[in-house]
Amino acid sequence: MLFTGTIALISALALRSGAHALILRGLRAPRLAHQRTPADVGLAAQAVRLPAAGGKTLFAWFVPVPGQTPSPAVIVMHGWGANASLMLPALAPLHAAGFAVLLVDARCHGQSDDATFTSLPRFAEDIEAGLDWLHQQAHIDTKRLAVMGHSVGAGAALLCATRRPDVRAVVSLSAFAHPREIMRSLLAEARIPYPVLGWYVMRHVQAVIGARFDDIAPLTSMARLRCPVLLVHGTDDAVVPFGDAQRLQTAGSPGQVQCLAVNGGHDPSTALAVHLPALIGFLRQAVSIDSEL
Repeated sequence: MLFTGTIALISALALRSGAHALILRGLRAPRLAHQRTPADVGLAAQAVRLPAAGGKTLFAWFVPVPGQTPSPAVIVMHGWGANASLMLPALAPLHAAGFAVLLVDARCHGQSDDATFTSLPRFAEDIEAGLDWLHQQAHIDTKRLAVMGHSVGAGAALLCATRRPDVRAVVSLSAFAHPREIMRSLLAEARIPYPVLGWYVMRHVQAVIGARFDDIAPLTSMARLRCPVLLVHGTDDAVVPFGDAQRLQTAGSPGQVQCLAVNGGHDPSTALAVHLPALIGFLRQAVSIDSEL
């Protein structure tokens, strides 16, 4: 009886260990090389490494505003499996509008350090690392900082802003409303039945990342935020439905949240190419930049 029980326990532990390994693998984003650099959009950038949580370092491009007058700054964070180079369409217009720009590679992405896994909370930690670094730079007006993020990076920007009163505004590109819904969709695509195994995967993922989905959900962040937010979302987004943006707007404080519907899907390039004047106008107003800059 004891031997049988021991074998059953070993088998259960082996199954759990195998499931844990698979979940960690699923929490590792594909790492893509940078496709372009700021030089390709006509700007000279400083390649810097930022200290991050867990003794890691992050790669980033920093493009300051010339002159001695302290300038506002925007941290730009990419989405899952992307990197800073894919957010370059925002760089030149933001810089021309008077913003210093910090484009960051999240951990496990681009040229930043590797880690066992990444997650929305870790993206938020990496944005905070960027904010901390900007506070140490001369000629940055640390009372006029904003964050722009895409997809998971957008959810992380919203979460970060709930913790950091120095974030004056957030531009969210294609943010999802709740990670539980994304996970349920991924489980369905993988044909993992929720009543049989999916519930365990969901619980274990939360244990691994060290946070409950309800606590880190953009819907929760929106209810806590006190800074202006611009939600930019494609009406044809097949990854995150446009309805998520509408729900996020409803969850936010009245008068502080704007929603900009754009033609296109989940990729932010259309929004960045066509609607940057609206995004910049929002940021300039949020951080009170003189319209003559």
